[in-house]
Amino acid sequence: MKTPKGLRLHIAIFGRTNVGKSTFLNMVTGQDVSITSPIAGTTTDVVEKAMELLPIGPVLFIDTAGIDDQSLLAEKRLEKTAKVFDRTDIGVIVTDSGFGSWEENIISEFEKRKVPFIIAVNKMDLEKNGKFGKISAKYKNTLHCSSIDKESREKNISAFKQQIINICPDDFISPPPLLGDIVRENDVIIMIVPIDMEAPKGRLILPQVQAIRDGLDFNCNVIVTKENTYSVMLGRLSAKPDLVICDSQVVDRMADETPDDIPCTTFSILFSRNKGDLQTFYNGAMAIDRLKDGDTILIAEACTHHALEDDIGRVKIPNLLRKYTKAQLSVEVCSGKDFPDDLSKFSLILQCGGCMINRREMLSRIEKAGQSGVPITNYGLCISKIKGVLSRVTALFNLDVHDR
Repeated sequence: MKTPKGLRLHIAIFGRTNVGKSTFLNMVTGQDVSITSPIAGTTTDVVEKAMELLPIGPVLFIDTAGIDDQSLLAEKRLEKTAKVFDRTDIGVIVTDSGFGSWEENIISEFEKRKVPFIIAVNKMDLEKNGKFGKISAKYKNTLHCSSIDKESREKNISAFKQQIINICPDDFISPPPLLGDIVRENDVIIMIVPIDMEAPKGRLILPQVQAIRDGLDFNCNVIVTKENTYSVMLGRLSAKPDLVICDSQVVDRMADETPDDIPCTTFSILFSRNKGDLQTFYNGAMAIDRLKDGDTILIAEACTHHALEDDIGRVKIPNLLRKYTKAQLSVEVCSGKDFPDDLSKFSLILQCGGCMINRREMLSRIEKAGQSGVPITNYGLCISKIKGVLSRVTALFNLDVHDR
């Protein structure tokens, strides 16, 4: 099974038109990922390439349109390029002998977001005036290369990998754990996995698979069962399990059937801290009590999919919210990379689990919500709040539980 995009290190390539961004990407990947041409503006849309960049591991390269694009479709292209900043773990600025306000603006955006970056000074085969040396003197992480020089390709790739290792974010090298800090070796974990219309045929959804794998990685004993067989399984154990984890859609049933002295939580809560910030999402869930008539809720989906008749984000949760709050609420939906820049109209953001986006993009969404003063939570915490079990399923974690 291939590593999902959301678990890959996102390396985004920025720069002006015709500085060799696409040629640089093709050099690093060893493939013709992006079309190259002497004509400025050949890359007209965001291009992605997933690969294993050893010894770093699974990465996703993102090639963007030139930031100085002045074509008829420039505005649309630059909007897509701007959104790439939200999911960038490491930035690469490709430039040639020209270095000015365009590049400095990119650097300013990286610094504002605390994104580490590399400046790839391309076309070294054309250097005549010594400007390349001035760039490297000013900026620490600078790579000199010629993307078309086949003889120096391996040397350039090796140097690029070393730069990435040097600046790789800590949350990629050591991501927040799913289970590692709340379980011990040989613990028995029961995972309750409903099989409904949204479960992919013949497979489990990604968060469940990752939780099972994480439990095994920490030498735990993982028992997987459905919600309608959970109580039977619990009764057949000679000793109580050390932890119970369930899908949020059956959290109330799980809480009812689990003795109070057995710790329990949900897959969604585990992922809210692994991908985002659990305290912020908890605070956002508590804000549900403040919703009133006329408020607008944003349902933020990280992926694009065909909505089912009883879709969890678009149908079930809005219905649960309206029933719980007894308020006339409006609902808007964004999917994929189309997270709005202007959040001022929303009273609450409900984010999906985010298994298809990386941690940096999730944190970027949380930061945008905070800057706009809009509470944000995720599907699982929202459901647990509505079902009246939020305190129970977050008791494992050291949260500030004062009403917000």
